[in-house]
Amino acid sequence: MSHQNQVSYQTTNTYSTLNTLTDKTKNVWIACHGIGFLSKYFISYFEDLNPEKNYIIAPQAPSKYYQTKAYKYIGASWLTKENRELDTENILNYLDALLNKESLPTDKNIILMGFSQGVSVVTRWMAQRHIICDHLVLHSGSIPNEFDARDFNYLPELKTSIIYGSKDEYLTEEKIQTQLKIASTIFPNAAEILKFEGKHEMHKASLEKVASAINL
Repeated sequence: MSHQNQVSYQTTNTYSTLNTLTDKTKNVWIACHGIGFLSKYFISYFEDLNPEKNYIIAPQAPSKYYQTKAYKYIGASWLTKENRELDTENILNYLDALLNKESLPTDKNIILMGFSQGVSVVTRWMAQRHIICDHLVLHSGSIPNEFDARDFNYLPELKTSIIYGSKDEYLTEEKIQTQLKIASTIFPNAAEILKFEGKHEMHKASLEKVASAINL
């Protein structure tokens, strides 16, 4: 009879940054990509933001794989349903280490952003670690159903933006309405809804709108 065991060990992972953190920086984004991305490519979606005001950090999901049988293009995934709790804890430890390494100043607007699978990553990180942020951006992803208002009430001034495409192949109207209802229940303030014409894809114009609104 086989047995599943555990072992702890130290590991190292990468992450990507865009622009330079200076006294002129207004916004610091920590943006978690979705399935199939690598952080070094995902971060290019933020290139249109004002580089003087926006500093971008893109964590790298740990599980890399070849996307086709040609073994040429590589993507990554944060976790699956297999050993989800253990993998989640490993991911949160990684994000904790990343945040500690960056040693961000306290006078910046902190924006946590997740795209697709990255939505579950950033929301679990916030809820379990009580990460301080000013704005939460949920882009084309699903909020895990384990949360309630107690998980986010430590940030009474939290602003939330929900971005999704009108033709997103993964989002039915019923699912969208369910997600909006969950958001209205667990977050301390009403979410800004940014709907765009498009599929399951990153939307640069919505990111610019979020950044511009924060700096008013």
